Amino acid sequence: MSENQITDDLSQVLRHRREKLEAIVERGMEPFAYNFSPTSSSAATIKAFEAAEAAESLGENGHGTHVKLGGRIVGWRDMGRSVFAHIEDGHGRLQLYFRKNVVGEESFEALSLLDVSDWIGAEGPTFRTQTGEVTVQVESWTLLTKSLRPLPFGKVETDQESGERTVYGGFQDQETRYRQRYADLAVHPDVRDVFRTRSRVISELRRFLDEQGFLEVETPVLQPLYGGASATPFVTHHEALDQTMYLRIADELYLKRLIVGGLDRVYEISKDFRNEGLSRVHNPEFTMLEWYQAFSDYEDQMDLVERMVLHVLDTVIGERVIRLGEQEIPVSVPFRRLGLVSGLSEALHQDVHEMSDEELRAKAEEFEIPDLDGAGRGKLIDKLFGELVEPGLMEPTFVIDHPKELSPLAKSHRGDPRLTERFEMYIGGAEIFNAFSELNDPIDQRERFEAQAAMREAGDNEAQQIDDDYIRALEYGMPPTGGVGMGVDRFVMMLTGQTSIRDVILFPILRTED
Repeated sequence: MSENQITDDLSQVLRHRREKLEAIVERGMEPFAYNFSPTSSSAATIKAFEAAEAAESLGENGHGTHVKLGGRIVGWRDMGRSVFAHIEDGHGRLQLYFRKNVVGEESFEALSLLDVSDWIGAEGPTFRTQTGEVTVQVESWTLLTKSLRPLPFGKVETDQESGERTVYGGFQDQETRYRQRYADLAVHPDVRDVFRTRSRVISELRRFLDEQGFLEVETPVLQPLYGGASATPFVTHHEALDQTMYLRIADELYLKRLIVGGLDRVYEISKDFRNEGLSRVHNPEFTMLEWYQAFSDYEDQMDLVERMVLHVLDTVIGERVIRLGEQEIPVSVPFRRLGLVSGLSEALHQDVHEMSDEELRAKAEEFEIPDLDGAGRGKLIDKLFGELVEPGLMEPTFVIDHPKELSPLAKSHRGDPRLTERFEMYIGGAEIFNAFSELNDPIDQRERFEAQAAMREAGDNEAQQIDDDYIRALEYGMPPTGGVGMGVDRFVMMLTGQTSIRDVILFPILRTED
């Protein structure tokens, strides 16, 4: 079918629905109700009927409890003097049965004005049909919302033995599904399940940290100076102050100011923004969890991360396994540890410490790694590691002890001054956690910031700026501190088996629709 034919067919459907809307108004019916008070949900209705059935306490004619519930029509079969419909209400789906001699002639005739996607309310007792489906015998119904545009439901076939539902056709174009997430959610129960899981994951992350004595705080989204990560910011302007402002790329520096102030365990679940490209694991707006704990280091935080991951798996997923497509990744502690430099050296068959900057750049060019303009030694190492090692980090792995050039906010490694006490934790080839033994020496911190400023002058637009106020805070004294940043979106991807970050963000960033 041509695109023009599809457009013409849709236009006819939309016109037909508008005609039905006019007929509804002419009948004196309200097409967009103000209120409805259901007494049950689809899932609760089925559960109550089955319990009564098992207890042999059903009423006359095998009827169960009288219920009142609302939902969206997702299926419709007109049998002449009776109609079967299925509705969904956010808890599941349930069959409705309308008979002319039960609802009355006028009410039954008005059913002809309904369409799939309309919202209705219905009342009546429950019973089980001859095909075995729990159903509501509708005694009265009301229109709640007339749908003027049909949802793109596909054809559904249900296996009678397993109950597995297979959908043919329908809403398949992935970008359109992201763009019209409201329709995607409406027609795909599995997508709704992903976002219910996301909500539970965030709740359990919060509960875990609360139980460890952490205090949840809020720090500025709009900042006069951005920092805490190596990234390009979104820039805006505050009219009243006549001042350039930035959407935060991380909340790290503000949270560590709170450690200075005596709040010894703090965390924030925040929206951060980075003006970077899109990929299956990158979205310019994303959710981060960051926490900081006084009197700890990165070794302590590895233990905390292990316990946090197991807690979420146990409470939300119910098993210590992560599934990525056909791959099943068992999760057990302790997680594997891999030195960043040693891992890259093994992949290159050369000691990275012994390689010059020119040799590193030549290797990066050999592997056709993009965006090398202005990249210094640290970024070259990072890009090579990302190309050669990261994709193979499927089991939970702590990549530890990063070069100092990559970690301007981390303490120098106690055993090797070329490195810092930092880890990134990977699952399924993607970084989920990033942590430091936090640098608390204000003199060293200023030198690191100045080195970053030199990198910016050399063309690295993602290098960090000098934050004089943060240095002043460190001069007041910050105790030894371990800090962790976690990509919530990526973590949810791993737990729900999604392959793109867009599948776990309700409204991902997209190009403007033509």
